[in-house]
Amino acid sequence: MTRSIAALVLPIVVVVNGLRVPALATNRREVIGGALLGGAACMSSPALAAGTTDYAGAKAAMMEMVRADPDLGPTLVRLAWHSSGTYDKMSKTGGSGGGTMRFKEELAHGGNAGLDKIVAKLEPVHANFPKVSYADLYTLAGVTALEAAGLPGVGWKAGRVDELTPDAVTPDGRLPAADKGSPSATIKALRMDVFYRMGFNDQEIVALSGAHALGRCHPDASGYSGPWTPTPTTLTNGYYSLLLNLPWTLKEWDGPMQFEDPSGKLMMLPSDIALIQDKTWRKYVKMYSADDKLFFKDFAAAFQKLEELGTKNLKTVAL
Repeated sequence: MTRSIAALVLPIVVVVNGLRVPALATNRREVIGGALLGGAACMSSPALAAGTTDYAGAKAAMMEMVRADPDLGPTLVRLAWHSSGTYDKMSKTGGSGGGTMRFKEELAHGGNAGLDKIVAKLEPVHANFPKVSYADLYTLAGVTALEAAGLPGVGWKAGRVDELTPDAVTPDGRLPAADKGSPSATIKALRMDVFYRMGFNDQEIVALSGAHALGRCHPDASGYSGPWTPTPTTLTNGYYSLLLNLPWTLKEWDGPMQFEDPSGKLMMLPSDIALIQDKTWRKYVKMYSADDKLFFKDFAAAFQKLEELGTKNLKTVAL
């Protein structure tokens, strides 16, 4: 469902004990996190040669953010995913290359509800590392968060060049939808309109869906509510095991259609249930449920591919 998002307002940065801290911090925890972020910037920058882009410093600053507030990690993964998931292989438009998620026009897309907050939280990082493009920052944020969640070694390359105007923002509707009204319609839309459009195959679709091991849905953003797994800040293959082995029933509530486990503490979206309704996808769900190393390997490869869709002239850098 589409929800309008207010225009992005960049955070004012204030100085706390000599460190730059975003003024949008509302409590002591956020102030401490901002101070840690500023500290990482101060420690890493002076040693760089003139003209060098400090990707490692930006990564360290974001890692400190996640360590101060682990709940930010899944949102950073979502930001990277949604920044990249607009790619269309036919028109060769969209993707992470332009850093267009910072524009209010893209933040207003229905699938991006709530991402304005994390975009704002990353503004101080960009201010401290201005040579890192927004496009590189948002994708590096996802890799950093995945590492914090227990998946080191996800490949990442630098060199994305930001678009200067929102003209490059793609039309709304390219991101996965949780529900298209029926299982068959949801499966068709996910396969044909989203993942095949980007250039992914069925196994990669299921591997990327494993990102739902992280985070939770919020009624004030997506309209849905609850976490997929009991460990929403740790990436595991438990998402697949839960899908296969728990009896999922319709949740009785005033929100959109979703499913709950017998405890009522965990949830699945119609698009999650679709993975076990489709015969081809279910085969891969079973594979990943039984083999965590296979899931980690395939997920890491698919996530790097996702972040590099439509990009060119990327280079390996020290992190």
